[in-house]
Amino acid sequence: MPLSQSADREPIHTRRITCRGYRRADGLWDVEGQLTDVKTYSFQTEECGLREPGEPIHAMWVRLTLDDDFVVRGVEAVTDNSPYLSCGVVTVKFQSLVGLTIRSGWTRAVKERLGGPQACTHLVELLGPIATTAFQTIYPVLAREQAIRAREDKAAGRMPPARRGRPALLNMCHIFASDGPVTRDLWPEHYTGPADA
Repeated sequence: MPLSQSADREPIHTRRITCRGYRRADGLWDVEGQLTDVKTYSFQTEECGLREPGEPIHAMWVRLTLDDDFVVRGVEAVTDNSPYLSCGVVTVKFQSLVGLTIRSGWTRAVKERLGGPQACTHLVELLGPIATTAFQTIYPVLAREQAIRAREDKAAGRMPPARRGRPALLNMCHIFASDGPVTRDLWPEHYTGPADA
């Protein structure tokens, strides 16, 4: 158990967020997130009636379709369970994400388009884990394929293709800081730390 032993307690609420990434046959990527909220007791919602223990008060999904550059090419958002009948009417507003790129500034760009009363808080919350799942899905596959091509090019005596622009992971986290050892080793052309490190 990663956390220390707690005091005696009673379970009340569980939020589950599950994200999955897929490579599509057409060369794009789908990254899907699901959010559910359940209580351990029955309660009455204002518009949707009685919810029994374990019955989701929230059951929501978002799918982003992305290209290799993490550009959003398609969005689908669905609300199956919610405490208010009109919660799902804002799902169409998630189309405003088409054309955005998942990179530094993603959260700010999402909030500009879908913050506050413009959308659903729970569906917007899903976009953070979906973005990190996109990196975990796409980046390792493309890096592995690039490494294989580079080895094949080297074995065949061909010049490897020129590197593309700024790496998507650069400065996304302390491990990929532009002045850190990982950047120095992976992307020396983007390294900003001391030369003697």
